[in-house]
Amino acid sequence: MTARTYPPGVSCWIDTEQPDVDAAAAFYGGLFGWTLTDVVPPGAPGRYLVATLDGQDVAGIGPATGSDTRWHTYIAVADADESVVAVGPLGGEVIEGPVDVGPAGRWVADRDPQGAPFRLWQAGRRRGAQLANVPGAWNFSDLITTDRSAATAFYQGLLGWRVVDMAMGAGTMIQVPGYGEHLAATSDPDILERQKSAPPGFADVIGSILVDPTGPPAWQVTFTVADRDASTATAQRLGATVLESGESAWTRHARIRDPQGAVLVLSQFTPPDGDW
Repeated sequence: MTARTYPPGVSCWIDTEQPDVDAAAAFYGGLFGWTLTDVVPPGAPGRYLVATLDGQDVAGIGPATGSDTRWHTYIAVADADESVVAVGPLGGEVIEGPVDVGPAGRWVADRDPQGAPFRLWQAGRRRGAQLANVPGAWNFSDLITTDRSAATAFYQGLLGWRVVDMAMGAGTMIQVPGYGEHLAATSDPDILERQKSAPPGFADVIGSILVDPTGPPAWQVTFTVADRDASTATAQRLGATVLESGESAWTRHARIRDPQGAVLVLSQFTPPDGDW
């Protein structure tokens, strides 16, 4: 299969920074069946664990540098330096970077005008998640914001997104024009046929925008699970707290807080027609 690649504007990677990396590895390894490998070269400072599932990269775990333990969403860009220049004039803030991580690539930590932290990734050897949308892997990331219009203007200006409302019962969807065709030509040749019953442009969707006037703005990371209830029970046994659970026309889901404080969503896909 062709390696999965990510055009500019597409969310491409996730990782979490945790006070106790080994404890986080034990939790997520137990929850999702991940194998975790430290990819920092011997003798170099720091740690960074890459999680794999079936031998393919799915996420990362690194040490926390402060008290803010969360999951981070990275968005692909062609040139990190050019993107940094654009963040400020659009109302955002560059927190750190660009940071070189050797041949792997370069990242930038940013905050959008409403305060949601996000990261940009200029890929080198590491293109991003190589497995997604299967149990134990990343599904997508949603932007939770206090101001849809302002957030839309910022990300459209920075990343060229198209923001649309679809009849999916899932709110406002984020599209990267042409992403479906990119997947069909590379790592997912059957995507357009598989989604022929979906609304036009659904293959271009990378996530959604959810409005919460109470905040705080954030990028919320969702993982696919085969069985929400079983995965929730496993998470609790491993020390997580269930914050809420529910159902939609398409999913059975639960929002949880891991033992060190990072929030994530577990989602079991339950399409009405039973396929996809």
